[in-house]
Amino acid sequence: MSCSLLEFCRLQELKTVRDYLFQSQKNEPVEEKNQTENDVSWETSEWESAWDSGENKEEETTSATKVEEEPTEQRAPWLQDCVVSLSPCSDLLVVAREQKAVFLSAKWRTDDGGREEMTLAVSWTGTLSTDEGECVSSSICIPLASQKRSSTGRPDWTCVVVGFTSGYVRFYTENGVLLLAQLLHEDPVLRLKCRTYEIPRHPGVTEQHEELSILYPASMVTIDGFSLFQSLRACKNQVARAAAAGSDVIQPPPLAYKKWGLQDMDAIVDHCSVGVMTLCVFDQMKNASILGGFHASVKGNPPAMSQYVTVGGGPYTGFYYAVEGSSQPLLSHVALAVASKLTSALFSAASGWLGWNKHKNEEEAVQKQKPKVEPATPLTIRFGLPDSRRHGESICLSPCNTLAGVTDDFGRVSLLDLARGVAIRMWKGYRDAQLGWLQVPEERVDRESSPSASHPRRHALFLVIYAPRRGILEVWGMQHGPRVGAFTVGKHCRLLYAGYRLMGVNSVTSKGWQLHTQQVCLLDPITGALRTVNIPFHLALSDKKSERAKDMHLLKKLTTLLRSREVEPDILESEAKGALLDIKHPAIKKQALESLLSNKNAPVSCLANITSALYDTLKQQDPDEVDPALQQLCSSQLKLLQLYSDIQQLHSAADTETCPGTEESLEGIEEELSRVGPTLQRYAQLTTRPSVSFAQDSPNSLLPAQAFLSQMECTEGEELRVIRGSETQWNQLGNFMFWGCLCGKSPLHKMCDTLQQAGISPQQLLSLLLSVWLQREKEVLQKPEETVKNLHTLLIALSNMKGAVEDSWDPQSISPWWQQVRTTCIQSHNAAAALLAAFVAHRATKASITSRADSKFQSEWEAVSLELEQWLVCVRQLEDVLVLQTLLLVPPPQGSTVGAAPQCSIKTLLEGGTGGIADSISKWVFRHNLAPERLKEILQKKEEADEKLEQKSGEGKELEEGNQEDTDRTAELLVAVCQRFPHSLSPDLLSAHCCWEYVVQWNKDPEEGQYLWCAVEHLKLVSSPHIKLGISAMMWSTFIVKRFSAAAYLMEKVGKAPKDRLCRRDVGMGDKAVTSFLGCCVQLLQILMEADSAVEEVSAPELSMEEAWCGAEGPASLAEMALEQRGVHYPLVQHHCLVASLLHAAMTFSLKVKPLSLFDSKGKNAFFRDLTTIQLMPSGDMDPGLVSIRQEFLLRVLTAWVQAINDPSIPASGNTSPTPPSNGPKADWWPSLCLELGSLLQVNPDILRRHLVCELYSQGLDPRAEEVMLEVEDKDVLGSQLLVLTGQRLSYCLLHSQSQTQSAMELLARLPPTLCTWIKAMDPSELRLPLVPLSQTSRLVGRLVEILPENHAQYILALHLLEAVEALSAEG
Repeated sequence: MSCSLLEFCRLQELKTVRDYLFQSQKNEPVEEKNQTENDVSWETSEWESAWDSGENKEEETTSATKVEEEPTEQRAPWLQDCVVSLSPCSDLLVVAREQKAVFLSAKWRTDDGGREEMTLAVSWTGTLSTDEGECVSSSICIPLASQKRSSTGRPDWTCVVVGFTSGYVRFYTENGVLLLAQLLHEDPVLRLKCRTYEIPRHPGVTEQHEELSILYPASMVTIDGFSLFQSLRACKNQVARAAAAGSDVIQPPPLAYKKWGLQDMDAIVDHCSVGVMTLCVFDQMKNASILGGFHASVKGNPPAMSQYVTVGGGPYTGFYYAVEGSSQPLLSHVALAVASKLTSALFSAASGWLGWNKHKNEEEAVQKQKPKVEPATPLTIRFGLPDSRRHGESICLSPCNTLAGVTDDFGRVSLLDLARGVAIRMWKGYRDAQLGWLQVPEERVDRESSPSASHPRRHALFLVIYAPRRGILEVWGMQHGPRVGAFTVGKHCRLLYAGYRLMGVNSVTSKGWQLHTQQVCLLDPITGALRTVNIPFHLALSDKKSERAKDMHLLKKLTTLLRSREVEPDILESEAKGALLDIKHPAIKKQALESLLSNKNAPVSCLANITSALYDTLKQQDPDEVDPALQQLCSSQLKLLQLYSDIQQLHSAADTETCPGTEESLEGIEEELSRVGPTLQRYAQLTTRPSVSFAQDSPNSLLPAQAFLSQMECTEGEELRVIRGSETQWNQLGNFMFWGCLCGKSPLHKMCDTLQQAGISPQQLLSLLLSVWLQREKEVLQKPEETVKNLHTLLIALSNMKGAVEDSWDPQSISPWWQQVRTTCIQSHNAAAALLAAFVAHRATKASITSRADSKFQSEWEAVSLELEQWLVCVRQLEDVLVLQTLLLVPPPQGSTVGAAPQCSIKTLLEGGTGGIADSISKWVFRHNLAPERLKEILQKKEEADEKLEQKSGEGKELEEGNQEDTDRTAELLVAVCQRFPHSLSPDLLSAHCCWEYVVQWNKDPEEGQYLWCAVEHLKLVSSPHIKLGISAMMWSTFIVKRFSAAAYLMEKVGKAPKDRLCRRDVGMGDKAVTSFLGCCVQLLQILMEADSAVEEVSAPELSMEEAWCGAEGPASLAEMALEQRGVHYPLVQHHCLVASLLHAAMTFSLKVKPLSLFDSKGKNAFFRDLTTIQLMPSGDMDPGLVSIRQEFLLRVLTAWVQAINDPSIPASGNTSPTPPSNGPKADWWPSLCLELGSLLQVNPDILRRHLVCELYSQGLDPRAEEVMLEVEDKDVLGSQLLVLTGQRLSYCLLHSQSQTQSAMELLARLPPTLCTWIKAMDPSELRLPLVPLSQTSRLVGRLVEILPENHAQYILALHLLEAVEALSAEG
């Protein structure tokens, strides 16, 4: 409870503000400070000595918020060159320089910790001046009170008043809209100040009127607050009407003001309007004698006077008194300015000086003509503080209007008593100081006696001084009080003190006024922090007379003692006890006790002794003088400390007790443990992996007494209640109470008796026991038999406590006690520990029900029906979860980048819906990158195992795990999971979920083409055509069609297979990935067509769940959504499959084609439509020109394939991603695909076959060509084509080969002239492989003679060729 500096707001975009205001200056010079420091060094010695040796003066320093270091120009004191004003409500900040201004408005935002914080962000920037050469000289922000009944006494909007060097005073809204402008004097405006209504704190205090005062170099204008308030409201309403383009113009009321000419002072730089005051009779007589002499007459009633105090030079401070009624108020013409951008054409001519209906030219003339300036009423100085060498710089009036702080050019701060007109205090060493005042009310609870209406609350007054040369903010008590606070702040800050509150409030509307305003704010331009000073009232009290100050000193001493870690426990106990007992005030004593009990260094015995001593002291006092809250605190904390010590002693006791009677109720649990033993061992192996943890977070660490006390509290009935904090704290408390009992190191029944006697409810003890049991799962699995027995004993002991199981419980209904155990097990992610707890609770429930049935003479089978049935279902579910969690914990292969294994529980599986189990397994399959073929093998093994189990006589034993390899053990785990979930993990559902998981992962990273290929392969494993059809349709519409259409349009645009950059830009993946993607699209559409054809032949499958998991509630499963899909339009799917094949071929072989141009308008319009809709498809004969383009493309595909199969530079797979070889450019199915496409595109397939035969022979692949030749129908045309090819081979062999022999030349000479001429005309360069063995050429010629008819025109030529080849072979 000391003086503090609190940050309540932060400015945003400070650099933007500075750049806007100083954009004309590129390099702002950095202020030289060496000389300044030398100037003030001689004045600081006394201040520094007082700083070091001051007694009972509390000092605090706050380090500025660490921010990134700004450039030098940003660190320069740029804010000192600006005019800065802050609204008292702290919701508007104005920063102005020369002609420009920036308005920053309050905004609320949520920080990283989830807390709401206020910021000031730029809301308006612009130029304020309208006359040439004028600059902003002063500004203030005045919040105006709302007139609405629902918000009486609260701010409605804030008016920004700006004074200029031209003499103009202009009024703006928060959005920079000009409301009105006034020229009341033609000299520069020096300072604007405001005074608003304040509730009188004492009866008889003169009620001050609201006013706005404007200081000029030799005069001062005061505007009546009520008149200003009404005018501003009228102008604001006019702006609103103009913005809405709406109603008639309302003339605002004129401003009432007084203008005084301040005389007898050489220079005036600042002023303050003290308000209306009335002199006493003696002072009136004194003043009359001084002014009028001995014979002066004195009026009977002292006149009311307005007091004004000015600072400057000659004299240093001047006091002026204006007698009320000596000057009549002047009425000014109101200059209304409505921004033209807000007005309609109707009101655009109404923005002049009351000339609402004038012509535009007349209005401009009026605007250019300055208004009439009224002369000032002379006001002579009454007296002053003369000091010829000293010049005042600023004056700051206190909230109580009795004191004022004045700064001068000598670095002094003077405190003036305005009533007497004397300086009563002076501080030195504060050059360029900035002042502010703080008025702190006394807290009601701090009064020693309850105040009544006749005793108003006291107020303490503090002066805040900011010394920018030293970067120090000080707080001093008034009038002669000590310094109560000092803070180290930046050297470029601005101290913002408004001195007023809300304008428009009166004695009626101020009732119940709870408006919160900041009196003093410190703005740091480096960090943007806006901070306020918080000062407790007691700091204003004298140290000798204030018991509270002494108590605060003792509290601070105790806090310092507790922070010290090197103090011996005995010394700590004695000194802390003495300090605590010496504190008188109950609230501070309670605070000291709480601080002591929360200290981690104090031992338990020390805490108990001190609390006991304080409690004994309180009991000896008069009950009426003792604070009951403090006494209750001591009593409860003593009880908690005793409980903590008792638990510690039980844990340290060497004797352990036996647990008779538990063997009978645990009968049969060994069989259950042995049945799930192999799975538990495997689960334990997978969960006991090394991990990093901190020592203080270890569950074996002792719970400190302070943590124990913070989690326990005493209720009114002297019972203890555990406070549910974080999960970690809850587990630590449960570990402290029960882990020793679970390990068998502590007496179980004694611990339960101790906790029961302490008054803790059995339900909270049960929750703590189960939390530590589930948290320490690894340790439990190390010795499951021993820990299970101890858990059973504790569970029985807790259930026998009073209030655990209700006496009126009917065994045929659900018990809330056992339901709490089941709920905990259902929500737990620790499957093994939850299953063991369920085993124990099941046995304990059965024993409890049996005993109740025997006591009531009921037959057992009638009593155990419902509760035990719930436990059977729970145990079955936990066994399933254990096997499933064990599988999910199997680590993925090394090199995998997937995250941690998911945690599952009964609750998460039930909330996941009917498909939640299959979804978790599909994610596991993806994490392990399990190939579809491998998954198929495992599922087949599962079916074989199911058949063997059916052949056996109902012996349902689980698969045992042997010393096999990890892959086999993982496969066995997967089979075991599938056996426990035969319906949820049927092969079709599992394959469907795996397909969907892979396509989801592919959609996240389309570059991984392997994922999409795996999704298609998993989809092929689905046997049900209904599910396959639904999954395919959802895949297409959700993930595929958007990228597919983008690829098609991109290829249509560029006219060829696009490059990598274009593919990444339009499709979102590289060119290699696009090729793989298009191949998968073809397969997906083929699967879709096959499924659509088979749907009518097979009935839809019926989806079911396991009996134990029928309560699943959640989103619809993937299979359910697949079965709900509408049927597709087969021709439309085939249409898309056709274009997908064309796109895939073009990308695979890098061909030039515009794929969509291969179709007519009907075909183009049908593309990328919903597959379930019926579209108008192409029909009839196609345009021959279009067919010719299609044929040319297919021929190029065949040519490219022939080149690829014999090109060793092309890999078997068409891209670098791990796609199967059957999908690359060397795949054998490309010719059959082209023939199939040809039939669909109305291209003659025989032309394609003949072209393929010729390409194969040209490549030298004669065996493949002979196979295709058998399917050619038009043998005559093929013979003519092959005849030319044979001639090219002979031409190369006889004429163009480098190894020409003499026999070849002789043979050429013996050939018939026609044949010789024909061979010479052949161009062997058209052959890709001209050098072919003669045996192949001889076989080719033989086939030629066979296929050509004898009446063919070239048959004779073929015979001659046959003879030539045979002769060449014979000679070779």
